[in-house]
Amino acid sequence: MSDETPICSAKGCRAAAEWVLAWNNPKIHTPERRKTWLACEEHREHLSQFLGVRGFLKDVVKFADWEEPTAS
Repeated sequence: MSDETPICSAKGCRAAAEWVLAWNNPKIHTPERRKTWLACEEHREHLSQFLGVRGFLKDVVKFADWEEPTAS
């Protein structure tokens, strides 16, 4: 794994990211805004639940399939 390999966003995890969790906080972000967390396979469900219970989670996509939204 090189220094440029994206890693999981879970605290203390150094595993390679396999998933992108797209989210936003409706209290502070516009509806179209997407923030992202990265997740390894082990932490995908935990991070998804953390965001989901707060109503923040918008999408979960395989890292290889993720395309950054373009600004209009």
